[in-house]
Amino acid sequence: MSGGGPVGVAVIGAGNISTQYLTNLTRFPDLRVVAIADLDQARAAAAATAYGVPFSGSPADVLGRPDVELVVNLTIPAAHADVALAALAAGKHVYGEKPLALDPAAARSVLAEAATRGLRVGNAPDTFLGAALQSALRVVTAGAIGTPVAGAAWFQSPGPESWHPSPEFLFAHGAGPLFDMGPYYLTALVALLGPVTSVAATGHKARQTRVIGSGPKAGTEFPVEVPSHVTALLEFAAGSGATATFSFDSPMDRQSIEITGTEGTLLVPDPNQFNGRLRLRRADSEEPETITTTGTAVGRGLGVLDMARALRSGAPHRASGELALHVLEVMAAIAASAQDKAFVPVPPWTEKMDGLPEEWDPFEATL
Repeated sequence: MSGGGPVGVAVIGAGNISTQYLTNLTRFPDLRVVAIADLDQARAAAAATAYGVPFSGSPADVLGRPDVELVVNLTIPAAHADVALAALAAGKHVYGEKPLALDPAAARSVLAEAATRGLRVGNAPDTFLGAALQSALRVVTAGAIGTPVAGAAWFQSPGPESWHPSPEFLFAHGAGPLFDMGPYYLTALVALLGPVTSVAATGHKARQTRVIGSGPKAGTEFPVEVPSHVTALLEFAAGSGATATFSFDSPMDRQSIEITGTEGTLLVPDPNQFNGRLRLRRADSEEPETITTTGTAVGRGLGVLDMARALRSGAPHRASGELALHVLEVMAAIAASAQDKAFVPVPPWTEKMDGLPEEWDPFEATL
């Protein structure tokens, strides 16, 4: 099934996020999207037609195809682990949307199954592979801010129910602003500051129910099952700390990260995007300077491509299941701390995160 040439990819889950993936995956020369699956097979067929994919059907149909090497799992969070395990059982590598699973125990079972079968697991977010965060990583690694001391991250919005046609799952167990948006910010912080060792947090709900604001279910009320505003304090193994706010309760939108060091502060744009304005305020300067970002900003699917190329070369892939597990364990610790009002340790993780080469080109045919 494996060998030379482009990697055969199947997408399972033809919902909202699939359009962003398929737009890119079908353009990368090192990938060949051969199938799309969904429980709603008509939706899968429509997506296959729209993107020129030769086959569509049920998940079982797709997993049985010998030309599929890598499954891209774009199902809802509650199905992530089950779909990943089914793909692994079928002998496929799997790359999933975030989070890796609803809880660390389920995520560890996915990684254990992959290890047993000699298969790989990758996971979103891959936004940290984009130009902005890769350039930020190069700035920090080069010592431009000195020794990192502290970080601060903010995600604030009124919530997705005003625009998302089916937002109920975003307020259910395994989601909320922490588990839905936290992976982008926490992955960026881990990339820039290293592994997290312990957390403390608080969590609140502004309202017990929400109302869908658009689409065919507009006006429908649904329950809020998880905190919709979370504030966290994080300690890192390297000795720095950070604060993070994740909110669906804020009338003001804010998406940013700051990394402060002994010689300066780096202002990092929205980590849910692949590029943006990167600025550096040096200790000896009164005004921040804009840093020219380098790298790719093509969008979602970079992690899939990096994983596919790594399958052929034998190198590690960057948006790894182990990284996703660490971020999930951080989020689970934040949720536990918000409930128990105490510092919660995070299981140790020491894997080194390597950046992409500046010249890395997703549109180059390398396989």
